[in-house]
Amino acid sequence: MKYLLLLFAAACLSTSTQGQQPVPVKPRVLISTDIGGSDPDDNQSMAHLLMYSDLFNIEGLVSSPSYGGGSKEEILRMIGLYEQDYPKLTKHDKNLDTPDYLRSVTKQGHRGISPFVGYSKPTEGSDWIIKCALKPSKQPLWVLVWGGLEDLAQALHDAPEIKSKIRVYWIGGPNKIWGANSYVYIVKNFPDLWFIENNASYRGFFSNTGSSDKFNSKNYFGNFIQNAGALGDDFDNNRYKGNVKMGDTPSLLYMMDGDPNNPTRESWGGSFEKLSRSPRYIIRRPTTNLDTAHVYSILEFHFEGPKLNIPPDSVCFTMIIKAGDRQQKWNGYYLGNGDYAVNYAHKQKEDITYTVTSNIPGFKTQSGALVIDNVWPGKPTANDFKLGNTWYTDKSAPELFDGGWQGAVTVRKWREAMLADWAKRWAWLK
Repeated sequence: MKYLLLLFAAACLSTSTQGQQPVPVKPRVLISTDIGGSDPDDNQSMAHLLMYSDLFNIEGLVSSPSYGGGSKEEILRMIGLYEQDYPKLTKHDKNLDTPDYLRSVTKQGHRGISPFVGYSKPTEGSDWIIKCALKPSKQPLWVLVWGGLEDLAQALHDAPEIKSKIRVYWIGGPNKIWGANSYVYIVKNFPDLWFIENNASYRGFFSNTGSSDKFNSKNYFGNFIQNAGALGDDFDNNRYKGNVKMGDTPSLLYMMDGDPNNPTRESWGGSFEKLSRSPRYIIRRPTTNLDTAHVYSILEFHFEGPKLNIPPDSVCFTMIIKAGDRQQKWNGYYLGNGDYAVNYAHKQKEDITYTVTSNIPGFKTQSGALVIDNVWPGKPTANDFKLGNTWYTDKSAPELFDGGWQGAVTVRKWREAMLADWAKRWAWLK
């Protein structure tokens, strides 16, 4: 009996060390991705999804490229690679989704950034979100967002009744920059949406802190992926050259490990805490390097200019933001009555400068500076968005930071266990 107890204890220890626990119900998922845009890590995460499609009820693959040249065609290209590998994969797992089924649920979403109001026109992708959400089911539809929130915001605008039928896991951070307008629309109008806002924890997945050489992100391709089918060849065919990034994969890992209804639990996809308010700064004067704002916060800049007889939400000026050696241009919008505005969020601790210009006669060129600190959500401000009881974000405990990234240890600690599991599936293709 003592021997059996020891075996049971060892099994429990092994399970807790690896993190992965049984998932109560096979989840319904819809992916919104900017795949094919400026960052090829979505291609890596898509390869992971396809190779694990047996673990999900995949109801939609929506192309939502808020920035860059992403498209539905890039999703279909990845499915084509998967189709080449499908015969080998299904020798080991007969439950993987067929390429034809995956093509049937692939849709084109919004291209570009939503205007200041946060939504635009319905798309094939936003309509598909609504259709899937309204299916009769006892389970929620999990919307896993790997880019901007444009199609999700559009779906909520067009069919607000889906709010109670969906749950959202969003890889925010840099995506919050591009999706600031749609984020503001959602947080302002649907504060009680069930929502995980992962602004930094996901970075634990491509951190090599404490990593063994075998699973180092620079070595994993050579050790496990090289010469592993069409998907393996493609993994090396982008600017990462096989270096594992996969910043969106934690959303999948979260659905693969334990009860997704409890975001505070330990899981491969991170562990989160409730967020009662989303920080917002309304800025109506030129700021300087003596002004500070919290990272990931919404910075709502307003500028005075000529009163125009044009439709509200018209693009009227350009805001150029510089940080380090990077420079980005953002559209600014006319809100009426001489009020010009732009929403912005910054992804990391940094000093930034900005310049605002317009071709409108009488609009003065303006400039300013701002210090972004590494505090989220930080102290309350009068203009914060108030949230309900089901909004979650990165854990703020100092010991869970990896470098400067909040909560990243909650993902990093399980990284090698997940990569070891994936290595078994890559071996099926060799």
